[in-house]
Amino acid sequence: MAKNLVIVESPAKAKTINKFIGKDYVVKASVGHVRDLPKSELGVDEETFEPTYEVLEGKEKVVAELRAAAKGADTIFIASDPDREGEAIGWHVLQLLGGGEGKKVRRILFHEITQNAVRKAMENPGEIDMNKVNAQQARRVLDRFVGYKISPLLWDKVRRGLSAGRVQSVAMKMIVDREDEIKAFIPDEYWTFGAKLSHQNPPPFIAKLSKVEGKKADVTNEEQARVIETALKGGSYVIETIARKEKKQSAPPPFITSTLQRAAYNRFKYPVKKTMSIAQKLYEGKELGPFGHVGLITYMRTDSVRISDDAMGEVRNYIAGRYGENILPETPNVYKVKKAAQAQDAHEAIRPTSTEFDPDKVEAFLTREEFNIYKLIFERFVGSQMKPALFDVTDVDIKNGAYTLRASGEVQKFAGFLAIFQDAVISEDDEEKPENEKALPAMNEGDTLTFVSLDTKQNFTQPPPRYTEATLVKALEENGIGRPSTYGSILTTIQTRDYTYKQDGKFYPTQLGSLVTKLLKESFKDIIDETYTARLEEELDEVEEGKREWKDLMKEFSGKFNADLLRAGKEMTEVKRTGVETDEKCEKCGSPMAIKFGRFGEFLACTNYPDCKNTKETLRAGAEAEQTDGETVICDKCQKPMQLKRSRFGQFYACTGYPDCKNTKDPRLLKANIPTDPQPPCENCGKEMVLKSGRYGPFYSCAGYPDCKTIRKIGGGKSGAPAKPTGVKCPNCKEGDLVERRSRRGVFYSCSRYPKCDFSLNNRPIARPCPKCAAPYLLEKETKRDGHIEYCNNPECDYKAPFVEEAAADKTA
Repeated sequence: MAKNLVIVESPAKAKTINKFIGKDYVVKASVGHVRDLPKSELGVDEETFEPTYEVLEGKEKVVAELRAAAKGADTIFIASDPDREGEAIGWHVLQLLGGGEGKKVRRILFHEITQNAVRKAMENPGEIDMNKVNAQQARRVLDRFVGYKISPLLWDKVRRGLSAGRVQSVAMKMIVDREDEIKAFIPDEYWTFGAKLSHQNPPPFIAKLSKVEGKKADVTNEEQARVIETALKGGSYVIETIARKEKKQSAPPPFITSTLQRAAYNRFKYPVKKTMSIAQKLYEGKELGPFGHVGLITYMRTDSVRISDDAMGEVRNYIAGRYGENILPETPNVYKVKKAAQAQDAHEAIRPTSTEFDPDKVEAFLTREEFNIYKLIFERFVGSQMKPALFDVTDVDIKNGAYTLRASGEVQKFAGFLAIFQDAVISEDDEEKPENEKALPAMNEGDTLTFVSLDTKQNFTQPPPRYTEATLVKALEENGIGRPSTYGSILTTIQTRDYTYKQDGKFYPTQLGSLVTKLLKESFKDIIDETYTARLEEELDEVEEGKREWKDLMKEFSGKFNADLLRAGKEMTEVKRTGVETDEKCEKCGSPMAIKFGRFGEFLACTNYPDCKNTKETLRAGAEAEQTDGETVICDKCQKPMQLKRSRFGQFYACTGYPDCKNTKDPRLLKANIPTDPQPPCENCGKEMVLKSGRYGPFYSCAGYPDCKTIRKIGGGKSGAPAKPTGVKCPNCKEGDLVERRSRRGVFYSCSRYPKCDFSLNNRPIARPCPKCAAPYLLEKETKRDGHIEYCNNPECDYKAPFVEEAAADKTA
């Protein structure tokens, strides 16, 4: 039996580590948390704040296996994740093992899971950090106090089943506050003018009105605008001044958790939770064929932008070798660590564990989503250690009588870090690709320009935008609310509580969310205040740093909280029975309608109940996008009108002939204008194929589901368009063929035997063997740096050449 027991959090992590350590070690996984506060009671002594823990339901078998493994071990290594939550998991495991009595207990930290990192960690073990454990305990007890004590109050005053949370309620308040700002916003009118001008040297360009009689242009009505428009269409345009300067654009720092989440959302529209799940897999390790099982990135929950000396040396060598010495700064780029990150500065930024694993080299072994995230992390890290990009910027002021117009041009003269990004989104806050260069013709001061046309435009100021997942994470981070490990759970919670919903990727509060937020603001001003919540986060950091006792923090918090709770019980408005009255009148009796909250969401009910029992669906903000431009939807079975309704699963059209006719339709299918021509019967069972809608859009499904799971995808405007063959045999199963498919992310290539075989490629396979290693196929791709090329997918082969069309290749063969 092995003398050493290593306990990690996940089985995937255990699998990777097992490959790096000897036979004297056995690796077991706790599979996350093993114990927590009880579900059925507060679980905290309100005098001493001592928590009572119990083994989580379903974890009894895991705990028994850990205890059995620990009995025969001389040394126990706690190797849970290197953050507060991981430290607490390790401590809880140790408590269940009797505190490691009679055995050596060591704490080891893996900031990356590579052979070298595992070896170093095993050679330099430490102890459980009780300051981190206590910071996690304080957070858990704080959250339990708020959730366990406020939630019953909401059950009594609003609706059973509601919940409040110390951090989720603040995030919800931010969404509600933004909605209130939008509703209160009064747009201001302003006019802009863009003159298209030409010089004797090409190209023509646009100059925008910037000043009127030497003062900033401020045109607020049509009368002013028409006067200026007339003047700009006449007169002469003369260049007054030309200012040239160099602009420097520095590389962004490597990713931390929040910037990765924002970049992944803006680039790929991945929700925060999905991004963290993908990053977890990359951290824990992937099977990379000849390279074995490899952890591809460092730990993904971090606030630090620090880079280790070893990684810095490796990336500088990579840049010099691949991009040239001229793009490498003389000294490494060092980025400032935020105050909130200083407590965990032993952590590094999120980076690849080795530049040896270039994205192109590992692409074949990753899913498309894993590849997207890995490439994002790799390019950001490499780019962070390159020189700034340099641009020549030209500002030209042009006079036409009392009016001054400005034209600006920008030309890149040194790519710097932009060399690695090609057409990628550079910043985590960019949703679009960078604009192309705007070049101006060669001109001199005093030159006269020719007027071509004028674009006069009326504009209105816009309200602040609603939050997306990316911008809400940014706002939470800027306000100091939550920490990297909590952003995902915050966003998930506020969406599952019926407090908010997403429309076109933007957060809208429900009536219930707005009401609960209003009640909490009235009764718990501190708990739901951004500044107060941020200060609590700082105090938790102080506990982690050993500067404060966690129970003192709890004592200070509970005093004021209990007083607010007592007052709220007496003063909080009750809407459970009356609802929230609206301006809408009941069409049956004329009484006001009130918003009420049932188990399946909000609805309108007549306040004259029980004499009038009229109820109506409430349409959410943005729901008009789901409708059919005011057209009446007719049931195709009984020809009666259909009515838009809402269930817990979303909106749908229901026939007004219910219950005689139970036909329903999905608004998304109506909006998408999918052809409804009769489909051939199911090729597997002969039953009818039915039009349905899923998370990736409309599709046809067999009416025999779940006994028959046949589906036909809808693509290119044709129902059930067949996958396009490539002529390449699947290298994985050797039975299917690689075919071209299309998803909402674009074209990809996968095995025709899917789901029995899940092999896929991002780039088009070519039915031609590699001329260097004789691999059965090549891949085709096009990049700005290399152009249109073909290359070998074998990681051990470096064949790469300009792409050759199949016909030409056959002639030369």
